[in-house]
Amino acid sequence: MKPTGFHRSIGAVLAATMLQSCAVGPNFNSPAAPRDPLPPVPAATAPAEGQAQVFAPASDISGDWWALYHSPELNALIDNALAHNANLAQAQATLLVAEENVREAYGVLSPSVTGSLQDERQQQSAASLAAYGGGAGGGAVAPFTLYDASLSVSYSLDLWGGARREIESLKAQQEYERYQLEAAYLTLTSNIVTAAVTEASLRAQIDDTDAIIAAEQHELNILNTQFSLGGVAKANVLSEQATLAQALATLPPLQSQLAQTRNQLADYAGAFPGSFQEADFTLADLHLPLVLPVSVPSAILAQRPDIAAAAAQLHEESANLGVADAQMLPQINLSASVGQEALTPGALFSPGTLLWSLVAGLSQPIFEGGELAAKRKVAVYNLQASGAAYQSTVVAAFQNVADALSALQYDAQSLNAAQASADAANASLAVTQNAYSLGGEPFTSVLTAQTTAQNADIVLVKAQAARLTDTAALYQALGGGWWHRTDVTSTCCGIIP
Repeated sequence: MKPTGFHRSIGAVLAATMLQSCAVGPNFNSPAAPRDPLPPVPAATAPAEGQAQVFAPASDISGDWWALYHSPELNALIDNALAHNANLAQAQATLLVAEENVREAYGVLSPSVTGSLQDERQQQSAASLAAYGGGAGGGAVAPFTLYDASLSVSYSLDLWGGARREIESLKAQQEYERYQLEAAYLTLTSNIVTAAVTEASLRAQIDDTDAIIAAEQHELNILNTQFSLGGVAKANVLSEQATLAQALATLPPLQSQLAQTRNQLADYAGAFPGSFQEADFTLADLHLPLVLPVSVPSAILAQRPDIAAAAAQLHEESANLGVADAQMLPQINLSASVGQEALTPGALFSPGTLLWSLVAGLSQPIFEGGELAAKRKVAVYNLQASGAAYQSTVVAAFQNVADALSALQYDAQSLNAAQASADAANASLAVTQNAYSLGGEPFTSVLTAQTTAQNADIVLVKAQAARLTDTAALYQALGGGWWHRTDVTSTCCGIIP
C-alpha cells in the first residue's frame, strides 16, 4: 500500500528515535493532519418538518452546545451532572495527581540540601584505643557524648538530559489526563442529551402504543358483541384477540427501556434511581439545532480530546525512549558536606571542630545482563505501539464525523418519508371516520384506520428522535467545544487548539 502523508508523519516520529541525540532520545513533534479525509459536505440537509439543517464550515462550537436544544430541563440536568458525577470527580483527581507528579519531578534538577544535628553517646574499649596508640595503661575508658552538626549537598548532573526527558514524560502524562478529563465531560454531556431524547421518544411511543391497545380492545369488544348476536364468525374474534395480544406485547419492552433510561440519567447525575427527581422529557421540550458546525481536518485534530490524549501518549513514549537512552550513558554525581563535631554542645562551633568532604563520582553501566538494552527496546516498541494507536484514533475520529454527517442527511429523508406516511394514515383515518358517520363504513374500519395512524406516528417519533440524537453525535464527533470551558484549568500544559 502506498504510504500517505499521515503515515509518513508517523514514520518521521519513529525515525527520530534513531536520529535525534540533542538531549538523548527523539524530540517530539505532533504528526501532521491527514489531507481531505472527509467526503464533500452539502450546504444543508433536505427540509424536513419545514426545517433544514445548514452546515457552516469552520464555525466555532460553544462549550455548552446542548443549550442549542433550548430545553431548560436539559440544561439543569447537565449542570447537576457536571457537579455530581463520580467519573468526573475521579478524572479531576487523577489530573491533580499528574500535576503534582510534574512538580515533584522538577526537584531532580535542583541540588538536594540536607541539614542534620545529632548527639551520640559512646563507650569505646581500651583495646580499640590501644590499637590507635591511646589508652596504653589498659584501664577502663569513660563513656563520652559526641555532638555533630552538619550540612550536606548532593547533585546529579543531567548530562544527557535523562532527567529532563523524565519530566517531559510526566508532563505528557499530565496532558493525557487533562484530555481524558475533557473526554469524560464530552462523553457525559453527549450521553445525557442522547438519553433525554431517548426518554422523550419512548414516552411518545408508549402513548401511541396505549392508544393502539385501546383501539384494539374496543374493536375486540365490538366483535365479541357481534359474535354473540351471530353477526361475525368466531375466527374474526380470535384474529382480533391475537392482534390485541401482539399490541400488548410491545408495551412492556418500551416501559422497561424507559425505566432503564431514567436509571441511566440518574447515574449520569450521580444520584441513586430512587432519589432521582429530575423533570420528564418530551419531544416538544427539545428543539432541533438548525445551524451545524463542520470543522476542517486540522481543527478536528485539535478539537477531539481523544486524539489529543493519544498524541500525549505518543509524546510520553517518545520521552521515555530518551530516558532509556540516558540510563545507558555515564552518570556524574557531586556531593559535599560541612559540619562541626565536639564533645560538648558549647564547643561545637569552636576552632578545631570543623570537618568537611567533597566527592565527585562517575558511574558507567558495564554489564547489566542485557537489562538496559531490553528496556530501550521496550521503549522503542512502546513508541511504535503509541504511533499505531494514534493513527487508529485519528481514523476512528474522522469516521465518527463522516458517519454523523451522513446520518443527518439521511435522517431528513427518513423523517420526510415518515411524515408522508403519517399524513397519509391520518388522512385515511379522517376519510374512514367521515364514511362511518354517513353509514358507509363499520366502526371496526375506523378502529383499524386509527391503529394504522398510531403505528405511523410511532415511526415518525423514531425519525424525529434520530434527527435529534444524530445532531448530538455530530457535536460530540467534533469535540463539543471543550476549549471554551472555564470550569477546568491546567497549570502547565497550555492546552489551546
